[in-house]
Amino acid sequence: MATTYIVDKDGNQIDASTATVPSDRHFRGAWSLSGSVISEDMDAAKAIFKDKVREVRGPLLDAEDVVYMKALEADDADAKTASVAKKAALRDAPAASAITNADTITKLKAAWDTSVLGDSPYA
Repeated sequence: MATTYIVDKDGNQIDASTATVPSDRHFRGAWSLSGSVISEDMDAAKAIFKDKVREVRGPLLDAEDVVYMKALEADDADAKTASVAKKAALRDAPAASAITNADTITKLKAAWDTSVLGDSPYA
């Protein structure tokens, strides 16, 4: 029977049958090995989370560019202002204080701003 290994973010590996593994695999790229216990490195998890925010916001920014151009063509000042505010919120999303202040994976997952980014991939 072949042995299955788990490799952490630093390349350390352990026999999976002897490891205590986190139940949440969303941040597997942030796993850190200490003996036979695997935990999440919060700094690495936050980097993964911010990358996901950037991935999701790309198409949202593109769509908002279309909204802004239509408002520009219609000379609709209110729509332009709203679009500019929405784009600013999207650009600022990776720097949210809830991400910075998260000290657990649960709090990090809760930092997903559904009002700006839509449904959370971590729900």
